[in-house]
Amino acid sequence: MQEQIGLLQTPLTDFNKVLPHFSSFKIINFLLFLHLIIGIYHTQLFTIMFNEELGSPFVIAHSVSFVKSDVHSVAGLLLRVEKDELDAKGSGFHVSLEWVTITEVDKEDNQRYEIFKRRILQGKSVPHYAAIEPDGDGLMIVSYKPFRFMQDEENQLEKKEDGKIADKKRDPVYYWQQSEDDLTVTIHLPQDITKDDIQVQFSPDHIFVALKSQPPLVEGKLCSSIDHESCTWIIRDNSTVLFLKKSSLFLSRPMWPELIVGDAQGEFIMDSSQCSAVAERLMHLTSEEMNPNPDKENPPCNAQELEECDIFLEDSTSLCRFDGNTLKITHVVNLGSNQYLFSAVVDPKEMPCFCLRHDIDAILWQPRSDQPDNMWEHIATFNALGYVQASKQDKKFTACPPNYSYAAICECLRRVFIYRQPTPLSTVLYNRKEGRQVGQVAKQLVATLEASDPILGFQATNERLFVLTTKSLFLIKVNTEN
Repeated sequence: MQEQIGLLQTPLTDFNKVLPHFSSFKIINFLLFLHLIIGIYHTQLFTIMFNEELGSPFVIAHSVSFVKSDVHSVAGLLLRVEKDELDAKGSGFHVSLEWVTITEVDKEDNQRYEIFKRRILQGKSVPHYAAIEPDGDGLMIVSYKPFRFMQDEENQLEKKEDGKIADKKRDPVYYWQQSEDDLTVTIHLPQDITKDDIQVQFSPDHIFVALKSQPPLVEGKLCSSIDHESCTWIIRDNSTVLFLKKSSLFLSRPMWPELIVGDAQGEFIMDSSQCSAVAERLMHLTSEEMNPNPDKENPPCNAQELEECDIFLEDSTSLCRFDGNTLKITHVVNLGSNQYLFSAVVDPKEMPCFCLRHDIDAILWQPRSDQPDNMWEHIATFNALGYVQASKQDKKFTACPPNYSYAAICECLRRVFIYRQPTPLSTVLYNRKEGRQVGQVAKQLVATLEASDPILGFQATNERLFVLTTKSLFLIKVNTEN
């Protein structure tokens, strides 16, 4: 069964090369906002409402226009890759996303626009997907490395210094040891502390240690029960030493994983005999050879049986939603091995959709910022597209139309692959191998451009595909029902 598709080529002149090519690369260093006005003689004129240089070159990742309290605003995401002088051990670069909002202002009956907010996020990888919510109140990012807000350069340095301090190991408040029958807890004290200055209380499942008129040094529910009547404590070398007796109500007294439930202020010290016992129990799991028995009967995984489409380098990609007012993350989804494929605009009033691979299929998700409990909605499935796209080594663009009737993959040169959704058949068709009647068939089409120029842009509509090269604009008619 053959199906023809229409192909139209339009050469570009020097005049109309400027805007499409400029939009394809999107690399600029100023924002320009134009306003359309209709003149007296119905001539269309553009007037500049906002024009400002914003430093180093950037790419406009996404933009929205919205009205709040009868005031019009435009928000945009400006993507940059910048040198990071403080990143000596890494790549030496970071990715910057600047969230700029310009708002309409009226001064002396002169309507113009000014910058209302400038917020900067930084990360270590270029985001797969970044979009502002339609009302400008939030931001969603799909990326391999996490992003975080930076208020300004001073706060940036302060946060990095705070991070260094937090990374340093803090001194524990107490140290503890244990045997099968008892526990020993050592708490460091200030100088010149006597026994009368300390308050110590024991109960079957709780301990309390504090200096008079001060917050508790150690307090909380114990991991298990103790014989509180047999517990004692002393002061030795500017420290309080607690001797706790494990409860004899249990026939077996297992080792405690922690002293106080949920408390991270202490450090467990294991003696040499306990270390030897643990090492002996783990001996059967270790080996001095890298792969001592590669030909065993049931190997857990054979890497040679994996295909390239089953291997994901970016296995920790996450989807985050940032609140525009608090600048904090409100939702986080770990995408795991669900590979990001492409984004598409289905409804101009909504955020762009993003497509993820699920097993061999591709699932299209629509963000819903107005539904906090169900923020991402599954709206379409492209059967086997996840598997097919992995075999296209030269793919450059992937897209789908607003009605999800097909998906298209565009290579770097010449070829465009079109995969239609399954459609009902008007005639009877049988699968001879399985002996059953086939109700639906999905078709694959291939369009070959009559030019070998590099492809710069790719856009899908319900009926047509637009392919922009360095010299021509190609129009591919996909659906002809209308």
